[in-house]
Amino acid sequence: MVDDISASSPDARALETAIARDIHAGVLPPGSWLKQIALQERYGRSRGDVRRALDKLVAQRLVRQVRNFGYRVRGLDDDWLVELRQVRVILEGAAAEMMAGRATPADIARLRALADAFSQAVRDGSILQQNEANLAFHQGLLELCPNRELARMIAETRLRMPAAPLTQWYEEGWVEESARQHHAMVDALAAGEHAIFCALVRAHIRAPKQPPASTPPTAARRRGRKLTATSSAD
Repeated sequence: MVDDISASSPDARALETAIARDIHAGVLPPGSWLKQIALQERYGRSRGDVRRALDKLVAQRLVRQVRNFGYRVRGLDDDWLVELRQVRVILEGAAAEMMAGRATPADIARLRALADAFSQAVRDGSILQQNEANLAFHQGLLELCPNRELARMIAETRLRMPAAPLTQWYEEGWVEESARQHHAMVDALAAGEHAIFCALVRAHIRAPKQPPASTPPTAARRRGRKLTATSSAD
């Protein structure tokens, strides 16, 4: 009986995705060594399964293979992150253009619920809960894209990047800014403001050049401050 799964099977892809998400969430932080026995126990898979998943992640530049030592999570490379963000802006900007005008009232209600869930996680949840809620919102938004191949490419590109908790949310105020931008995108979709929605999607991806305004997020919300499409939080 063969226990190992095919490298192209859904189970193999699920294992690769699970490891990538733990890397992005900081559970497996940059520079950490990936011991195959520990990964076998963590994910309940065979040594061959884990080895193939790690080889896939090496090809995606999330993991390095160090000869005679094993596998290690890559450190954050600023130039590489800039290039991946540029790719995301192109892909997700194109997807946003296709999404405009497609959202039904049910879609809007679903996205509002996901945006609310992220806001709740920002207020009361852990970093891991915030990251999961953020991923759920973006996956929900991506479901509006009619081009499934484009949606697949976007999902794969996102998996190659460290998640926002590692690259942006450590800056005070940015996780709250991300929550505000989620709601702004839903509001623009609901209002049929296609150009604003597309601008917000692109701005949400770009790396922030400076932290949000010093105004506390709660105070800004009380004043009804409008979101501009010049900053990024994800």
